[in-house]
Amino acid sequence: MQFGIFTVGDLTRDPVSGTLVSEYERIKNTVAIARKAEEVGLDVFATGEHHNPPFVPSSPTTTLAYIAAQTERILLSTSTTLITTNDPVKIAEDYATLQHLSDGRVDLMLGRGNQAMVYPWFGQDITQGIPLAIENYALLHKLWREEVVDWQGKFRTPLRGFTSTPRPLDGVPPFVWHGSIRSPQIAEQAAYYGDGFFHNHIFWPPEHTKRMVELYRQRYEHYGHGAADQAIVGIGGHVYMARNSQDAVREFRPYFDNAPVYGGGPSLEDFSTQTPLTVGSPAEVIDRTLGFRDYVGDYQRQMFLIDHAGLPLKTVLEQLDLLGEEVLPVLRREFDARKPAHVPEAPTHASLVAERAQGARSGAEADAQN
Repeated sequence: MQFGIFTVGDLTRDPVSGTLVSEYERIKNTVAIARKAEEVGLDVFATGEHHNPPFVPSSPTTTLAYIAAQTERILLSTSTTLITTNDPVKIAEDYATLQHLSDGRVDLMLGRGNQAMVYPWFGQDITQGIPLAIENYALLHKLWREEVVDWQGKFRTPLRGFTSTPRPLDGVPPFVWHGSIRSPQIAEQAAYYGDGFFHNHIFWPPEHTKRMVELYRQRYEHYGHGAADQAIVGIGGHVYMARNSQDAVREFRPYFDNAPVYGGGPSLEDFSTQTPLTVGSPAEVIDRTLGFRDYVGDYQRQMFLIDHAGLPLKTVLEQLDLLGEEVLPVLRREFDARKPAHVPEAPTHASLVAERAQGARSGAEADAQN
């Protein structure tokens, strides 16, 4: 099981202190959070991609390359790479470059994006979001696996004899997760290619997450990639911790009440009951997270949001200490003990290279026998 954190990079005024950090500070803080994530033993750090206020991560590959230069082990990913408003050629080039710079410590999560005003900024129409996601990924998949590409589609100019450079490191493209909250077409797309499926799991009740993951698993098996319980699943979560639950609720309440995505809706208590949001002690976070397996099955990646809604950097770093010291050791032990041997781990560059080599050896042996 891989454990990590993801950020959406919001620039939100701290409702307690009244402080609004600058874009410079927020970007630098993101780097500090990623470095701390590696220090406390997390496996993955992921950043979002947004092109509108109040968010700052408009260039995730730039940020991740900078983080790669200051870290050694942690896997770098995205909590959304916009497959709809980015040109697939540019995604292929940028993430292959990042793959080389980071020595393979990179994968990415593709998403459509739900900010309607962003689409026309990049010459696209949000009503075409699903067809864009399907067509653009088909091209990206091809660009990373074929040296010379001819392409004709609906949403971009044709390609004739095109080679994307640099080529993927060791001839193995970055692993792709397809992220979705509510679109079954994206679960279908992930299953078709045998890629990972990531359900954000933050704003919706467990029953919805269960349905989406079950759909992906069924279709993964349908397309012949393996048994349903071997499909590659990741889920999100949002946590805030203190040594006791009363302090956690008291401290987090003003942030919840004023958060851009929470404020004005259900109460903190209602939201915590109806969704996976967990505000409490480390023990409560452990119990709640272990419970996710009950309705999504054995899965490969658990990501937490911890830096949202104007929380100061000091608090976020303290959250990471609690996560690393109190929560991760127990979650690792418990998830490892419960995972059946036939369920794979999350793919990494090293495992994908080894898989490719094994496939080549098996092919050579079959040819020799013939």
